[in-house]
Amino acid sequence: MRTRGFEICKGYEDKNLSLPKRQSKHSVAYDIEAPEDITIPSIWKVIFENAKRFISGNTDYLEVKPTAIKTGLKAYFGEDEVMIIANRSSGPSKMGLIMANSIGIFECDYYSNPSNDGNIIFQYYNFFPTDLVIKKGDRIGQAYFQKFLVADEGNTDAIRQGGIGSTGT
Repeated sequence: MRTRGFEICKGYEDKNLSLPKRQSKHSVAYDIEAPEDITIPSIWKVIFENAKRFISGNTDYLEVKPTAIKTGLKAYFGEDEVMIIANRSSGPSKMGLIMANSIGIFECDYYSNPSNDGNIIFQYYNFFPTDLVIKKGDRIGQAYFQKFLVADEGNTDAIRQGGIGSTGT
């Protein structure tokens, strides 16, 4: 009987992805690797361009948005568990990476959902002054599993209909 773990998402079977693993005997989290080379642009490019537009009276500003990294991985776990994804501790200081949502919360029904097959996605801003090139296989984040408790009230029988941001819609 399977308890919890990781699998490759549909459409990524031929990408030669590594399943996340703990790096030491006492590691809490599983390191997740980039599925391909990806460039995360410096946020300063947009900030400075918007400043130039502001000074010239142009209010058509560029949108500041994070770079989404689809890992090609999904996770299965129990109904009384949550999977949390987080930046690596070296992400901000060594690579300039800040997760757009600080952490990511995944419920068990995200696994194999119809809109993205449960693909674990990291969203990063790059605060360094230059673009960051992440290579396939570089560790980009981490995931850990945890039991959770529910309150006496506020429970629901609603069913997830999609991927990221779909609960409550």
